[in-house]
Amino acid sequence: MSASEIQQQYQAFQQKGLKLDMSRGKPSPEQLDLSNALLGAMETYLAADGTDTRNYGGATGLPEARALFGELLDLPPSQVIVDGSKSLSLMHDLISFHLLYGAAGSLRWISQEPVSFLCPVPGYDRHFAVCEALGIKMVSIPMKEDGPDMDLVESLVAKDAGIKGMWCVPKYANPSGTVYSDAVVRRLAAMPVAAPDFRLLWDDAYRFHHLGEEKITIPNMLEECAKAGNPDRAYVFASTSKVTFAGSGLAAMASSPANLAWWLKHAGVRSIGPDKVNQLRHVKFLKNRATVEVLMEQHRQLLKPKFDAVHAQFTRQLEGMAQVSWSRPQGGYFIDLQTPPGLAKRTAELAKGLGIVLTVVGAAFPYGIDPQDRHIRIAPSFPSLPEITLAAEGVALSLRLAAAGG
Repeated sequence: MSASEIQQQYQAFQQKGLKLDMSRGKPSPEQLDLSNALLGAMETYLAADGTDTRNYGGATGLPEARALFGELLDLPPSQVIVDGSKSLSLMHDLISFHLLYGAAGSLRWISQEPVSFLCPVPGYDRHFAVCEALGIKMVSIPMKEDGPDMDLVESLVAKDAGIKGMWCVPKYANPSGTVYSDAVVRRLAAMPVAAPDFRLLWDDAYRFHHLGEEKITIPNMLEECAKAGNPDRAYVFASTSKVTFAGSGLAAMASSPANLAWWLKHAGVRSIGPDKVNQLRHVKFLKNRATVEVLMEQHRQLLKPKFDAVHAQFTRQLEGMAQVSWSRPQGGYFIDLQTPPGLAKRTAELAKGLGIVLTVVGAAFPYGIDPQDRHIRIAPSFPSLPEITLAAEGVALSLRLAAAGG
């Protein structure tokens, strides 16, 4: 098809008058409705041990909330803290505490500058925003089919004591959908590091967010670290933000007993205790792992047709185009569309001209710079099925026009 014919198709598509914001992976209203029973889930404000959830205290979280997340994360409740509603806030505070106070027995990170983090790319823009805001240098690590390039990771951490941490979204990674292999998990747990206070920030955001019928599992990172003789290396994060209400759920952090004791020492300065009313409400609603899995199957039934619609449109319009590909994730919230080098920004501009707002191109890389200008994050969750079908068609048409020089 000639460039002029594609241009005519583009102009015709503009007449549809779309107004779709796909810049974030937000649950749809139908997904949020699945948890409306939360609003009336409490018959009492008393926890199982008699704690009055309306009052101060309980820095580690309600025992039943810790037990719930322990079951979900396959960890002893004693290794889990439930605090707040957003795991990203816990990650931000964890890094801030290391900068200001240092890990137990170690110097403050801020006194060891320059401090850097390894960042698998493409990756989660909010992780990178935390590092940039706190003045932490970011080092990009290419993602492979089974996770980050471990040869590169191991070579860097073994010789540079300034590398203090690494971001990891180990299952259904944002935005590629990559699942870390067993070998990658174990290498991360066991690798020699130059910095004794090196930390893995293990963001298990999509642990139960399956799109296929197979429920993929990976090794337990805290168990692997303990077996490798590095019990304090990892912090595991999880939340119910895409399980119940986004921004109004529960957040959890798990680590070694020593790390949790260190955390509680410093977190006790910033808070006299978490929102235990919300914790009790969630425990009453979610109950246990079996209930969560039933709920997540309902989410899957709403999400999968939208992902299938994107794949269908991309296949119909983009299959066979040179240097064009897209991920086909088995879970999570995103599709990573890769354009020919130099065309991602132009494609997004053309999509905006069709009324389709996408995540800012480059956001999946440190400092917002995609060196090859190739990656576009597609978030199918929020629009309705007819809307996401049209949006995928519009994005594909925009890419074709960009490739034709439009």
